Amino acid sequence: MDLRIFTEPQQGASYDTLLKVAKATEDLGFDAFFRSDHYLAMGSADGLPGPTDAWITLAGLARETKRIRLGTLMTAGTFRLPGVLAIQVAQVDQMSGGRVEFGLGAGWFEEEHRAYGIPFPKEKFPRLEEQLAIITGLWGTEVGKTFTYKGAHYQLTDSPALPKPVQEKIPVLIGGHGATRTPRLAARYADEFNMPFASIEDSERQFGRVAKAAEEAGRTAGDLVYSNALVACVGRNDAEVARRAAAIGREVDEIKANGLAGSPAEVVDKIGRYGAIGSSRVYLQMLDLDDLDHLELISSEVQAQLNQP
Repeated sequence: MDLRIFTEPQQGASYDTLLKVAKATEDLGFDAFFRSDHYLAMGSADGLPGPTDAWITLAGLARETKRIRLGTLMTAGTFRLPGVLAIQVAQVDQMSGGRVEFGLGAGWFEEEHRAYGIPFPKEKFPRLEEQLAIITGLWGTEVGKTFTYKGAHYQLTDSPALPKPVQEKIPVLIGGHGATRTPRLAARYADEFNMPFASIEDSERQFGRVAKAAEEAGRTAGDLVYSNALVACVGRNDAEVARRAAAIGREVDEIKANGLAGSPAEVVDKIGRYGAIGSSRVYLQMLDLDDLDHLELISSEVQAQLNQP
C-alpha cells in the first residue's frame, strides 16, 4: 500500500509551509506529495495568507525535492486552457526530472470562479473530455509532427505539441463518484482511478464500475491503479486523536466513520480493509499543515506496519 500526502492549501498555507510539508514527506519515506487546485477557502477557514497556484507550487517543489512524486487531486479543468495546461505540466515534469502525475477534474466550486473572475461553464464534463484528448494528444505527438484538434469547445491547428515531458507517459488520474460517465472517461484516459472521501462499500462499487468500463474499452481491469483519498487523524492515544480532530474542526467519531482516525493500529486495520477491495494507494488528507509530528507518527507507526512483509 502506497501512502501519499495530500494537502488543501486553499484553507490557509503559504508556499513556505507547503515546502516544509513536502520535504517532510520526502524525508519520512512517503511516496508522493499532492495538493488540491482551489483558489478559495471552504467552510470557516479564513484562507490566510491567500491561495497558492497548484502548478506554480509544484514547479517550486520540483526543484526543492529529489524523490517524491508530485501532482494534483485534481487540477480544475475550468481554470486553464488545455494547450496551456499541457505546457505547464510538461515543464514541471522536466523541472522534476520526471516525477509528475496529472489529476484532472471538471471543476465544481462555482463560488471561487466568481471570486476570481473565472468563467464557470454550464457543461463542464464535455469540456473535460476534450481537455483530456488534447493534453494527452499533445504529449503523445511525435517530435517534428503537429497536432490538430477540432472539438465543440476547443480547436487547435498545427500545434508543434511542445514541450515534451521527461516521462514517456505522464500518469493521468481521474476520479469521482459518477456512475456512468466518470468510469467511461477513466477507462479511456486514466492510469489511476481515485475515489475521494468514500466508504469501503462505495469505493468497491465504483472500482467495479471502472474495471468493467476498462474491459469494455479493450483494456484489462488491472491496467489501472485504484486509490482512495481519506482525511487522516492519527494519535498515540485518545487525547491526541481528539486534539488533532479539534484542530481541524472535526469530530473524532465522524472521522472514524468517514476517514482514517484513531490509533495507528486502528488506521492500519482500516487501510487494510480498503486494500482488500482493490485499493493500492491512499492519499492522506492532512488539514493541519503545521503539525509535522502527525506526519512522523504516520510514517513510523502506520506506514512501517503496512510495509512489513
